Amino acid sequence: MATEKFETALKKLEEIVKRLEGGSISLEDSLKAFEEGVKHAAFCSQKLDEAERRVEVLLKRKDGTFDREPFEPGE
Repeated sequence: MATEKFETALKKLEEIVKRLEGGSISLEDSLKAFEEGVKHAAFCSQKLDEAERRVEVLLKRKDGTFDREPFEPGE
């Protein structure tokens, strides 16, 4: 999964959620899907954390230099 893209993992996670919500798969298949979904969710969370750190690093100050600032969602 290390070379997988965030968008691909998110799409797979969404598909797993749809299958689980549909309720038409067996308990055993539901558990397997859930385990797979947890892996995709952890991968997506890791990628979002990495992106947040990159945003912090890339914030540019008014004088043209770059400064590290904490990421504040919603600002």
